[in-house]
Amino acid sequence: DFVLERYFAKHEFSTKYLLCSSDCESVKIGDILSSDESRSRFFEERLGYTESLGNPILRKEITNLYSSIQEKNVFVFSGAEEAIFVFMSSLLKKGDHIIVQTPCYQSLTEVAQGMCGCEVTGWEMRPENGGWQLDINLLKDSIKSNTKLVVINSPHNPTGHQIPKEMFEEIINVCRQHGLYLFSDEVYRFLEHDAKDRLPAACDLYDNAFSLGVMSKSFGLAGLRIGWLATKNANALSKLISFKDYTTICNSGPSEFIAIEALRMKDQVSNSSDQDLIVSCCIEILRSPFETRSK
Repeated sequence: DFVLERYFAKHEFSTKYLLCSSDCESVKIGDILSSDESRSRFFEERLGYTESLGNPILRKEITNLYSSIQEKNVFVFSGAEEAIFVFMSSLLKKGDHIIVQTPCYQSLTEVAQGMCGCEVTGWEMRPENGGWQLDINLLKDSIKSNTKLVVINSPHNPTGHQIPKEMFEEIINVCRQHGLYLFSDEVYRFLEHDAKDRLPAACDLYDNAFSLGVMSKSFGLAGLRIGWLATKNANALSKLISFKDYTTICNSGPSEFIAIEALRMKDQVSNSSDQDLIVSCCIEILRSPFETRSK
């Protein structure tokens, strides 16, 4: 079972105070479609099939999140989960070995192991100096003759760890040296405590890298179910495109429309002042039982 998702299925919509969410507080559709002009265009949208690769306008807006990615390098999915599933199902086979930064979102290991028949080695984070750290030597020592993929996540869920830029570059160099795919889960990009610490997207630095993005986390728009992969590896991307014909085929037109509008107002959505209020409320919720007990 997908333990985390089964837990959320049981508690997420019935619990009074939800302090375990992995996404930002969401907004209303009206907050995104705030002008008469955008609402008029939205109501004129036809509810037919959409382009399998994703709305070209949406793909163009997504390229603005990167420095060297073009529209042809972007593939839109119905959420990040589908992107993970399609990526691993398309490019991995039984007997392949992958290395995954752990702890991690369960599908980053289980799809490869349980569905593709891969051998999975965890690149385990360790508590050091009041935080969590990765040992680059553990990554190097874990590589085998059948290693095909390295999976990383930064900013990291659940620790919040941000891979230092020097190590990030070294990870890419290790993958380049061994000809490995690099799957970079970047769904929390733009939520760094300090924007100066933001890493470049892996797909901008390495042709065999796949950068995972989604509207759910940094943008707080999980209900849209819109995610994407960005890569310069055209051959691998073509395999993903073919595989998606057996999953969702295409994405929701209304969701893609709202995603386009949200990306055009990215700074307002991702840096909503509501986030400060949410943090303050959580602190008060956590503080109150302890203050009561101390009295």
